[in-house]
Amino acid sequence: MTTITAAEVVDVRFPTSLTADGSDAMNKDGDYSAAYVILRTDDPELSGFGFTFTIGRGNDICVLAAEQRALPLIGLRVEDVVGDLGGIYRSLKSDSQLRWLGPEKGVEHLAMAAVMNAVWDLAARVAGKPLWRLLADMTPEELVDVADLQYLSDALTRSEAIAMLTELQPTREARIAELEATGYPCYTTSAGWLGYSDEKLRRLCQEAVDAGYRHVKLKVGANLDDDIRRCRIAREVLGDDANLMIDANQVWDVPEAIEWVKALAEFKPLWIEEPTSPDDILGHAAVRRAVAPIGVATGEHGMNRVLFKQMFQAEAIDFCQLDSARLASINEILSVYLMAKKFGVPVCPHAGGVGLCELVQHLSIFDYVAVSGSLEGRVTEYVDHLHEHFVDPCIVENGAYRLPTLPGYSAEMHEASLAEFAFPAGSYWAGRSAAASLVSAG
Repeated sequence: MTTITAAEVVDVRFPTSLTADGSDAMNKDGDYSAAYVILRTDDPELSGFGFTFTIGRGNDICVLAAEQRALPLIGLRVEDVVGDLGGIYRSLKSDSQLRWLGPEKGVEHLAMAAVMNAVWDLAARVAGKPLWRLLADMTPEELVDVADLQYLSDALTRSEAIAMLTELQPTREARIAELEATGYPCYTTSAGWLGYSDEKLRRLCQEAVDAGYRHVKLKVGANLDDDIRRCRIAREVLGDDANLMIDANQVWDVPEAIEWVKALAEFKPLWIEEPTSPDDILGHAAVRRAVAPIGVATGEHGMNRVLFKQMFQAEAIDFCQLDSARLASINEILSVYLMAKKFGVPVCPHAGGVGLCELVQHLSIFDYVAVSGSLEGRVTEYVDHLHEHFVDPCIVENGAYRLPTLPGYSAEMHEASLAEFAFPAGSYWAGRSAAASLVSAG
């Protein structure tokens, strides 16, 4: 009998602010970070790994919340946990004292994501399968049993969810074979961070084209003249046939968003991402009506499945960009995918953060195999940094994710990376603090 014996949570931070990686109009100096959960068992060969994503200060708050979220798991038998993934989720979710801090939003929900990501990783390791395969092998009823459908019955019923999954079940293996040959299409944001020079933007756009990408995203929203110049550079390099997307990271009010996007319409962006507050459902709907045929995309800060339900019901978005570390892991992500299928909105997951690419590849593969059955309008984000810190890093070739083959959710970090970048005692941060002290003393 294997038992969960401990839940370790590590504050891991990478100094991405030094090179402007991840810079945008709202977040200019982020240090990409993770509240990293390790579920230890009394089998030294078996652990579960998960995390949620932040950009620096406050990551320690997520760590504390994840420690609280994980406490009820300690002492449970692994077979009981992985044998009832819906029940475990609902049990953790029902902690009313922690739920009060949200409910189902903010730090407590990020913590829930980190812990349940580790639980799902553990389940996939026990099964000896990559997570996408674990999900693809589940029956429609099993999938709906783990999905969180609370508060969704006015948009999606259990019977509707089962029917959608049952329709595609006989052809799952054919789509898996297709993805094994082609990979899952992705786009790159690595060329378009706002802090990059024009020269670097041009070079990276050319490198993206040469690497086979047909979709490139730029950050916008700080200065219109700069955005016009940068979009012109990108379009010159990409040509007329490739897709250019733009991302404002929530900086605009609704009228400003409409005006700004119209000023950039000459560059034919496929979508404007996060044009305004992530909670403003009617604002997104207004922007969508005003800037069509340019699409509206959002979701990386979508706090829970209820917000997505209302986005779909209000016809507020053209592309759903759910986040694997903000929603409460697979249980809640499943319900968003199912609603997106019903409302005909393609899901293009957000992955612009440490480890998110490793997670979302599993989600997108599963979506095509078992939920949407379509690649039309679907492309998943890829950012080319920090993958070296993961034991099972994602692999992108020719602008497409290759299918992960190792058991788990691809969430495990190297011990050496933790030793170097754990905050504040890791060797990198301790050395930086010591250097700062010497400068101050001098």
